[in-house]
Amino acid sequence: MTTMKAIEVSHLTKKFGNKTVVDDISFEVQPGEVFGLLGPNGAGKTTTLRMITTLLKADAGQVKIFGHDTVKEGRLARSMFGLTGQYASVDEGLSARQNLMIFARLNGLSRQAAKQRTTELLTEFSLEHSADKALKNFSGGMRRRLDLAVSLITRPALIFLDEPTTGLDPRTRTQMWTTIRQLVQQGSTVVLTTQYLDEADALADRLAVIDHGKVVKMGTPAELKQQVGGTKLAFTVNEQTEVAAAVKLLAAQVSGAVQQTGQQLRVSLKQLAQLTPILTALTQAKIAISQLSVQEPSLDDVFMALTVGKN
Repeated sequence: MTTMKAIEVSHLTKKFGNKTVVDDISFEVQPGEVFGLLGPNGAGKTTTLRMITTLLKADAGQVKIFGHDTVKEGRLARSMFGLTGQYASVDEGLSARQNLMIFARLNGLSRQAAKQRTTELLTEFSLEHSADKALKNFSGGMRRRLDLAVSLITRPALIFLDEPTTGLDPRTRTQMWTTIRQLVQQGSTVVLTTQYLDEADALADRLAVIDHGKVVKMGTPAELKQQVGGTKLAFTVNEQTEVAAAVKLLAAQVSGAVQQTGQQLRVSLKQLAQLTPILTALTQAKIAISQLSVQEPSLDDVFMALTVGKN
């Protein structure tokens, strides 16, 4: 039996005037995973999210939420997810408790149920001690937590987070990460847009890298790192007279080019298992080395390789 996808996006396209902002994007999100949309500012992440969540009409393509078409079954599809945008949707003139109560009632909860759910969310998001204070006294992190709490009133199975930590200080960002992980542990599926590489690496099970409205790469963070260039090996040959022999030895062990700067040699490894034969061969050839470093690729490498300078 095939498990129903949390989201199915097929050939989604959006133009503003003559400019194609989202260009034939397709991907699927599995239940229970954190799926990240990663890309620079203006890449099309937020526009894609707005179309999936029915806030913006697509020019072409189809979106299904747990098997339900967002155009033909819009109301049912919308009832299955919560959305937290880049900017708070809460009423600045009300307290956190009043905001949660109003949104709970708007979502169809009885007065008693709304009161109970409000208390639960205030506690869950560590806002109980500030529940009755005016929002003008809230920090940016408190506002973000309240906005997320509002989107979770109905306990949706699917949560969309559009750049949830933009503008937050490092400590508050870490708190938001913890909250997101807890949501997943409780069974939620999360779709996250972000321009922060460390955030995508820390939270996402799978990533779609978007640039100029297109999905340029998709996979787990580990897969994307490996595809971009693999592990980097660097070391210094102690004796100048042995550099040429070391270059020849390296070239026989790896498929990529050997880079040389003075007595320092650098090479990319397709897999970490290549390291041992290289070190063994150097030892057998009695070539002494120092300053050995092995560096795994990062999402920074992925981001730079896939998005920078592309038109």
